[in-house]
Amino acid sequence: MNITVIGAGPGGYVAAIKAAINGANVTVIEKDKVGGTCLNWGCIPTKSLLAATERIDMIKDAKEFGINIDQNFEVDFNQIISRKDKIVKNLVSGIEQLFKGKNINLIRGTATILSNNEIKVVSNDNSEQIIKTDKIIIATGSSPIVPPMFPYDRKNVITSDEAVHMDHLPESMIIVGGGVIGCEFGQFFQKLGCSVTIVEMSDHVLPFEDEDIAKLLNRSFKKDKIKVMTNDSIVSVNSQNGSVSAQLSSGKTIEAEMMLVAVGRKSNTDNLGLEKLGIPCERGKIITDMMMQTNIEGIYAIGDIINTPMLAHVASREGIIAADHAMGIKSVINYNAVPRCVYTDPEVAAVGKTQNELDKNGINYSIGTFDFRGLGKAQAIGRYQGMVKVICDSNDTIVGASIIGPHATDLLTELTLAVHLKLTSKQLSEVIHPHPTLSEALMEAVHDVHNECVHKI
Repeated sequence: MNITVIGAGPGGYVAAIKAAINGANVTVIEKDKVGGTCLNWGCIPTKSLLAATERIDMIKDAKEFGINIDQNFEVDFNQIISRKDKIVKNLVSGIEQLFKGKNINLIRGTATILSNNEIKVVSNDNSEQIIKTDKIIIATGSSPIVPPMFPYDRKNVITSDEAVHMDHLPESMIIVGGGVIGCEFGQFFQKLGCSVTIVEMSDHVLPFEDEDIAKLLNRSFKKDKIKVMTNDSIVSVNSQNGSVSAQLSSGKTIEAEMMLVAVGRKSNTDNLGLEKLGIPCERGKIITDMMMQTNIEGIYAIGDIINTPMLAHVASREGIIAADHAMGIKSVINYNAVPRCVYTDPEVAAVGKTQNELDKNGINYSIGTFDFRGLGKAQAIGRYQGMVKVICDSNDTIVGASIIGPHATDLLTELTLAVHLKLTSKQLSEVIHPHPTLSEALMEAVHDVHNECVHKI
């Protein structure tokens, strides 16, 4: 069986490797770097950058722990970027080595699908070739959205793609959008000394997350002196002489050296040949079934180009589903327990339904909460800001959870498993959690669902 994967991001490269494990002869077509947006411009670069500001916080807090350190430290912005580049380079090389180890053929170029068993590839040297294949998995990912009103010059007005490759730290920045990207970059730049203003049209940052959690993050932003302007939007933008000014719907005008546009991402489906093949799209997304197959047998689509959460780990799981189905192996995907992570300080992590979603749908529920402040471990490490929130339906089944606090993204896994397996709060409450740990906050929140939390007044 010959399987060709178009795109080598977290969906494509995982699909390719899984197909090779399943016994297929695999070809991957990638016009840029393997690893896609996640590895080269998104998940990994931003976490590498945020690791630098985490060290700054450790220096500032050292005195509280009885360690006296000179607070007159200097930030070497170029070294921060250089370290990030090294990490990305190593991981890209790692994927390439995995391809070699699995005998996966990597072709550099741009693909156009001619039929369900033919793909034209224009290589980066402009040479052309036709790839014959039995199955096709499309995994071309997404790109930042830049509405026409923004004078996007990649210098003063940028997207997240340029933000991870900047050659200097700006004095000030306007961030358009208070979602995951806007919040992470906003805190990164502010902690390095850049004056940041976030403009968000909703009534709170992270508009798709729990409002109580978002309020706590906003409180942290206020402490960091990040200016957050909610219920407001950009009306017009003027960029000239090395600065950017923006007129807001509220009538206010704000100015900064740079503007980061973080209003969402669009699927990369142009020039693939979808229209000629008759593969339908809805709002720019390819329509697939639960096996990731399009309306044409043998052609699959995964990741940001289909109407599922635009997250690397979702794309990877979808890649496994597609690779299995292409080889005749039955595999099932479940979107009820998709983890959502924000790597701010404090971190935010959530899974399943939010309280607002349940309210809108008129679903009865019970809530259990617990503040990290009540944990011995949190007090010991000096990281006690935040809380855990667990939501159960009328049958006591855990249908959603949110965490804001230290290591929230790591702690979420237990609650993700609970939502995935449809565990009840009663079942999870019987699990013995180690002491002293941050995970005890999960246990306490679950106990609180039925007012049985012993460490809560």
